[in-house]
This record gives sequence, structure tokens and C-alpha cells, in this order.
Amino acid sequence: MPEGYTVNDKGFEKLILPSEKLTKLWTGAVWAEGPVYFSEGDHVMWSDIPNDRLMRWTPHDGVKVFMQPCGYMNGHTRDREGRLISCEHGNRRVSCIEKDGKVVTVVDRYRGKRLNSPNDVVVKSDGTIWFTDPPYGILSDREGHKSDSELGKNYVFQFDPRSNDLRIVADDFDKPNGLCFSPDEKRLYIADTGASHTKGGPHHIRVFDVSGGEKLTNGKLFADISPGMADGLRVDTGGNIWTSAGDGVQVFTPKAELIGKVLVPEVVANLTFGGRNKDTLFITATTSLYMVKVNARGAQTP
Repeated sequence: MPEGYTVNDKGFEKLILPSEKLTKLWTGAVWAEGPVYFSEGDHVMWSDIPNDRLMRWTPHDGVKVFMQPCGYMNGHTRDREGRLISCEHGNRRVSCIEKDGKVVTVVDRYRGKRLNSPNDVVVKSDGTIWFTDPPYGILSDREGHKSDSELGKNYVFQFDPRSNDLRIVADDFDKPNGLCFSPDEKRLYIADTGASHTKGGPHHIRVFDVSGGEKLTNGKLFADISPGMADGLRVDTGGNIWTSAGDGVQVFTPKAELIGKVLVPEVVANLTFGGRNKDTLFITATTSLYMVKVNARGAQTP
């Protein structure tokens, strides 16, 4: 067994490079989250939520604070124009950083009521923005601003920037969290992190069919995650799901078979594929940013 990995199936051996070891690029966060890669500058950006700052790493310049305060940003992605789309706990919105650096609101209300605290976000190839809205940013002042929920529930939303239409696509989650599409966008995987150490609760990933490109149907349990929970997750071009967990990054086939793990010495919050060939896994884990090159390519675009 190669050092730094747990191999449950020979299929996982094809996805890793045993000679490549996990590298810690930086440490110093309170809770690192939401990595997103920019090929134009070969850099990664991510959130340090309790410190209310957006960080940036490049191979040449290392780590610098890109924005502080930043609205207690959490998850990030990029839209079809390559702009940064972010979930902000503090401002209870999904925002966009324009090419000129201006931060603008994408959406912050549903039928006149403020969102809870958008958590993670993906952009579909048709330009629609899909995001989760649990209450983590309003439960205390640690990762946002303590407040009551105006919605009363925790939804998964789809926003169409062409029509400004915001619609609920899933309403039966405890605390919906990370999400990602399959490579063909016919399925959507969504994590539920409602579990607590004292009361139990969901710590799993569910999968849905995407009907007509916009409706979620046939929802079912995909995988329970242990130890820990599936916070953020990504899919490679082969359809394998790479998800955060308490012991590192766990990798599942599209048939929900756990085939292996990338072991990480801190609890993993989120991850993304990057590098020129999208074959480098960037991992945010508690206080640190890690990377490891793998024999797989991320399916997300751009």
C-alpha cells in the first residue's frame, strides 16, 4: 500500500501516483474552506471563514490575503465568464467579483426573505447557479452574524441570472452543504451535514437525477461518510466522487463503492482539482492548504 493512501480497490490505484506525496502549502487558518482554481494565473483562492478573509496562493508568491473583510465567504466556484462566484455567510448572499474587482450581489433573497447563509455553489453549463443554504453563518458570530432564519428551512436553490428567477430544487435536507454535478450534468450530488457529536443526524451524500436540466428527481442515499462528514466534494472526468471526510479525501465510484482514500492529517473541509491539466488536488483541511498530484482530472469547468 503506498504511503499516504488507503486502497480498498485496485481501481483506486489507477487514480493515484504513489510517488506523489501530500504537500502542505500553507497553514494559519482557523477553518479553511472553498478552494477554487484559476488557470489564468495558476493560483488557488480559498476562505478562512472565522478570520473573515479570502486567501490566494501562487507557486511563485506563496500565500497572501486577497480580501479582508470579505463577508465571511465560504464556498466558491467560477461562472461561464470565469468570474469568482462566492457564498457569503456575513452578507447572507451569493456574490460575484467582477473583472474590475467590484463585488456585486447575485442573489440574497427568496420571495422577499433573506437567505440563511449560502454555503457552497456550482455553476451548470447553461449558466444557472446552484447553491445550498444551511444556517451555519447565522448560528453564531464565529462564521457570520448570529440571527434568526427568515426562511425557516434550509433549502437547495437554483438561480437563473438571465431571468433573475430563484427557485427551490430541494427542501428535505437537514443542513445541505457541498454539491457537484456528474460530468454529463445528469446527476447532482449533495452533502448533508446535519450530524452532531451528541444528537446524531445525517452525515451522508445524496444523489438526484437532473430532469429537464433543472428539476431534481429520484433522490436517494449515495453514501454515508465516516469518520466525519462530506462537506465539500468534486467529481473527476471518470465520474468518481472525491469527498471531504474526517480522515482525508474519500473516493467513490459512480456506483457508490468506496475505493480508496487520500489520507490528510487534519479534518478536510473541501477540495478542488487544479493545475494546468486539472490533475492536482487542492485540499482545505482545518488550518491548512494541501496539494497532491493525482492520475485523474477534474470535471468542473471553467
